[in-house]
Amino acid sequence: MIGRIVGLLLRYLYLYRRSAARVMGVVFWPVMDLLVWGFVTSYLEKAAVPQPVLFLLGAVIFWDVFYSSAQAITLSITEDIWGRNILNVFVSPVRVSELMIATSALGCLRALASAALLSVLAALFYGFHIASLGLALAPFLASLLLFGWAVGMMTTALILRYGQAAEALIWGVPFLIQPLSAAFYPVSVLPAWLRPVALAIPATHVFEGMREVLAGGAFPAARLAAAFALNAAYLAGASAFFVWMLGRVREKGYLARLGLE
Repeated sequence: MIGRIVGLLLRYLYLYRRSAARVMGVVFWPVMDLLVWGFVTSYLEKAAVPQPVLFLLGAVIFWDVFYSSAQAITLSITEDIWGRNILNVFVSPVRVSELMIATSALGCLRALASAALLSVLAALFYGFHIASLGLALAPFLASLLLFGWAVGMMTTALILRYGQAAEALIWGVPFLIQPLSAAFYPVSVLPAWLRPVALAIPATHVFEGMREVLAGGAFPAARLAAAFALNAAYLAGASAFFVWMLGRVREKGYLARLGLE
């Protein structure tokens, strides 16, 4: 009996050697949870604002906009891989640009639907009205959608190249960005050496601007300008990376492999 138990245990342990998803479950997710909620705890302990919970509720809604936008692109392509339909997509007359526009539009619809639902629930249960952001709400959401598209394109490019081994990135990449983007706490909570990295992320400027507006500050035009400028750079880079990687995938015949996985 002991031998069979040990044999089964070894069999399951051997799967971890080449499975990024399993390793992430042991290392990545616990570390991300510790970082995010550790920084949140530090922020709440030092917060001088009267209602920091409102900042957290706004961050949750905004974060979901980015997350839904990115996942709509990655999951749409990955579902074609899972359904062994990816070859049919790329041998059809559909252009790559048309595919990206369609999946990005899906991300926009998913994000807006989710944000609308969360906004209603936040108003009903917590008395938090996201519309209190006023005119700042639209550019905030637009910036998060653009950043989600850029992240989604880059992640999809890696999935096309590395197949199932990279599928964990669908969920891993957004949550790798989360502690750096200061979604639930201001940038000042981060260690000094991490702050320049955080400020290079478009979402950081959106979350910082959201907190400023909720605290009764002026419209954060400078932060939004920085966010859109960064988004333009990220989108250009992500588009070029996706086209280049797709060309490599086609050249090496990896699409055929994806169609059989």
